[in-house]
Amino acid sequence: MSMPRHLARQIPEALIQLQQKLEEWRGTQPQRAKLPEAIWQSAADVAKQYGVYVTAKALRLDYGALKKRTLGSATPGRKSAHPKPAQAAFLELIARPVAKVEDYVVEFESSQGAKMRVQWKASAPPDWSALLRAWCAAQK
Repeated sequence: MSMPRHLARQIPEALIQLQQKLEEWRGTQPQRAKLPEAIWQSAADVAKQYGVYVTAKALRLDYGALKKRTLGSATPGRKSAHPKPAQAAFLELIARPVAKVEDYVVEFESSQGAKMRVQWKASAPPDWSALLRAWCAAQK
């Protein structure tokens, strides 16, 4: 089966060659015969260059199957229950925005008249209750 002329003009040469090879193979095989892996690989390579839709249409292949092979998720043989995740080529780590720095001032005064003043400049306040306990313990 040949492609209509108006569509054939739009098809790249590499795709036309693969189309001819596939038609020759189909002519020698019974209908519904499983395509050889080499043809699937060639189709996936062409699809990466010219698009899955164009390739599937020109070669009369299943779009979904070709897309899986083009993306590299289809493996010949048995299907894996746990597909291998793709390796990241680039990983960007984004830090949280820096918290606003605040001034904290706390003054303690004991019943005996002792005084303590703490001035703290940081994004998070210190543990004031622990400071007070330590100060009270030191006063005894």
